[in-house]
Amino acid sequence: MSSNLMLTLGVLAVALGILATTVIYTYTSGSGHASDKAAMVVRPDSHRLTTAADGKVTLVEFLDFECEACGAAFPGVEKLREEYDGRITYVLRYFPIQSHANANNAALAAQAAANQGKLEQMYAKMYETQKQWGEQRDSQAAVFESFAAEQGLDMAKFKADVASPETQKRVDTDQQDGVALGVKGTPTFFLNGEKFEGQPTYEGLKAAIDAALAG
Repeated sequence: MSSNLMLTLGVLAVALGILATTVIYTYTSGSGHASDKAAMVVRPDSHRLTTAADGKVTLVEFLDFECEACGAAFPGVEKLREEYDGRITYVLRYFPIQSHANANNAALAAQAAANQGKLEQMYAKMYETQKQWGEQRDSQAAVFESFAAEQGLDMAKFKADVASPETQKRVDTDQQDGVALGVKGTPTFFLNGEKFEGQPTYEGLKAAIDAALAG
């Protein structure tokens, strides 16, 4: 075998090795990215208001309790939760918008209620009364405390939890995940890990859920 041929074969072998390494790296990097994204959409401790036994369909909502669009979507979401009870998992994640003066306060109150097993009740109360406390520049923390008292929560624990850095961290984690996932406004829904691009109406979400269940 000539030295030129041996050199050519050696160069070819090196090139093929580099190509194979690149392909493997690209594949594994892409898989890792997808895995990271899925982990950000739903975390192990994310709040599930309804759970499907088969885990086939999961609807995640990044929401702001002071957001009027979220309030408008709420009745449709509740209708879907009732209609598909046991067939879909519905996950609630906090995404308070900075321009809403009491959105973060509302999220803290909801999380403090969750710490006492009353998230669903507080979630509903926030939307049912949104027109009373929303769009206010002054703090509505006292109003949220009144909701907690109505629900029979331990008020000393509720107030301590609202003020706790851990509660704020929980809200911040949801929001940071949302930002990383491209959430820019609320409500933003993810269906089985993919951002829902349709209208967040009962009809729009129902059609997407039906397709996912049939798939």
